[in-house]
Amino acid sequence: MKDFNSYRQEENKEEEKDVSDLAERLTAAFAGKGEGDVLRAIYAEAEKSRKAGTLTDAELDRFYAVLSPMLGGAQRKKLAAVLARLKKM
Repeated sequence: MKDFNSYRQEENKEEEKDVSDLAERLTAAFAGKGEGDVLRAIYAEAEKSRKAGTLTDAELDRFYAVLSPMLGGAQRKKLAAVLARLKKM
């Protein structure tokens, strides 16, 4: 690493790979399932983690930031609504 900017670029490349891997896993896991099924699964898993104290608002925001570019406008709104409900837990 030569400087902070170089480090950030390397970090961003690794983060992009992680996002790509996440997208592939999500796509495979929910292939053939409807939007409602996907949202319910996200909510159920996140609810368990929130109750266990292992999922923070910052992590929910990060999840939204990673997933939302892959969604359409209406789907982004639905995901945002689900995450808003989870934050109130």
